[in-house]
Amino acid sequence: MVRILSLVLSILLVLSCFSVAQENDSKADIFVGYQYTHVALGHDINGFNLNGWNASVSGYFNKYLGISTDLSGGYGSPFGVSTRTYTYLFGPIVRFPNSTNMIPFGHVLFGGAHLGADGFNLSGSDNSFSWAMGGGVDVKVSPRFAVRLAQADWLRTQFADSTQSNFRYSGGLVFKF
Repeated sequence: MVRILSLVLSILLVLSCFSVAQENDSKADIFVGYQYTHVALGHDINGFNLNGWNASVSGYFNKYLGISTDLSGGYGSPFGVSTRTYTYLFGPIVRFPNSTNMIPFGHVLFGGAHLGADGFNLSGSDNSFSWAMGGGVDVKVSPRFAVRLAQADWLRTQFADSTQSNFRYSGGLVFKF
């Protein structure tokens, strides 16, 4: 898996070298990609990992500031329990255009999260307030297409009367309009 990810990132970096810097910034971006989440359960209990998808739509008021909607789903079977988490977040996004093809951004998002779990002939679910703070970097490949090399977020949830401080990584494709 690491070899494949390294190969894909290497190819994308080489392709980004051939692209030209764009003067006009997009008014809207649509991101779709892979998500890895490490769920931290607390100091005394080991956490677990989930894999899934992440998607967002961002609209920009100007070259720097916009609003973003972020949706994600993570799936796994920690401790023999089939687990599904979904987040639906909304908030401001700031991007930092420059003369290179790498465009960093940051965001603070607020909303909700849903947890569903099935195992040992039992099932349950919970909803919580959630928020995320983080950012990443997009590499422009063409005026209408970019690759999100990394988006890293501190994702805070509160399921079962316990607070979780999670790490979330996302990467994928960005379509610019």
